[in-house]
Amino acid sequence: MKRPVEFTGKVVKVELINPHSWIHVEVTGNDGAKEVWMVEGGSPNALFRRGITKKSIPIGSEIVVTGYQARDGGKRAVGRTIKFANGDSLFFETTPVSGDAGSTSE
Repeated sequence: MKRPVEFTGKVVKVELINPHSWIHVEVTGNDGAKEVWMVEGGSPNALFRRGITKKSIPIGSEIVVTGYQARDGGKRAVGRTIKFANGDSLFFETTPVSGDAGSTSE
C-alpha cells in the first residue's frame, strides 16, 4: 500500500485462475516504449460473486487501473479498481472495503 499506482493501458490477457486472477495490461510509457503490467485481483469465485467474468474485461479494452505496485518494484500490481472509457468501473481487489461495489456505473 506504500506504492500506489495508476496507469492506463490496453487489456491483452485475462486469467481468472486460482488463487488470484490476473489482467495483463499493455502500457505505453512517456518515451513511447510499451510494457506489460500484470494486475492481480481476487479469486475467480470472489469476482464472480460480484458479477465479474472474462466477458466483463474484454481483450483490447482501454482501462485505467488504480492499485498498489509490487514490493520489488516490478511491473506487477494489486488492482483495486478498473475503470473503462465509458465510465463503468469494477472493484478487482480481493475483499471490498465498506462503500466499494463490485461493478458500478458513474
